[in-house]
Amino acid sequence: MTTDKEDVGLYEGLLTTRAIRRYTGEPIPETDLRDMLFAATRAPSGSNRQPFRFVVLTSGPVAEEAKRLIGEGARRFWGTKRATDGYDRGSGTEQDSPKARVARTMQQYVDDYETVPVVVLACFVPYREQSPADGASVYPACQNLLLAARALGYGGVMTGWHYAVEPALRTLLGIPEEIVLCATITLGRPVGHHGPVRRRPLSELVFGEKWGESPVWAVDPPGVGHAAAGPPPVRNL
Repeated sequence: MTTDKEDVGLYEGLLTTRAIRRYTGEPIPETDLRDMLFAATRAPSGSNRQPFRFVVLTSGPVAEEAKRLIGEGARRFWGTKRATDGYDRGSGTEQDSPKARVARTMQQYVDDYETVPVVVLACFVPYREQSPADGASVYPACQNLLLAARALGYGGVMTGWHYAVEPALRTLLGIPEEIVLCATITLGRPVGHHGPVRRRPLSELVFGEKWGESPVWAVDPPGVGHAAAGPPPVRNL
């Protein structure tokens, strides 16, 4: 296990595990990967069926080609999103604005995708007619993986970049058609650090007995920073 493991409590980890998109390029030792994936496989699932599977891409020709494919798809997707959501307009033209910082981070992330130390594809093995509830048996395992990475001194982020190149990715990795690809997770040693995340105030997200009415106890602790949601959805007029 890595000597850079952080002594972080569970609750603190829940509040400070950021989406990490910049990595040093340092390889992740197999023992640390084992510990992260072990934590992921301890996640709950419906009837304890454990229908999650993880394809772990590190180095070697197949992994490198898979990263290249996903990286190309990510760059196409981000290029469209950057233009559609106006990341280079309005406050995006101000170098120090949150919008501009997000754009720079995302651009670097997709531009350097092939150098990411580890890419994990989270998959689902169907056992019934597909349902939106199936995600409840996959995504807790993904969160366990990210929290374990945080505890071991690493960082990561969950995306859906695989969607843009899924047919080619399936062929390359031999993933059967019936298997559902649910997420693409990158992992590595962070450039930067974890820390308190910013979200909307608790009172905007938690309701009591009536929709839209927050209970009096739904108040953030003192000193918590806030952030609004991402870009508004594009509506056809």
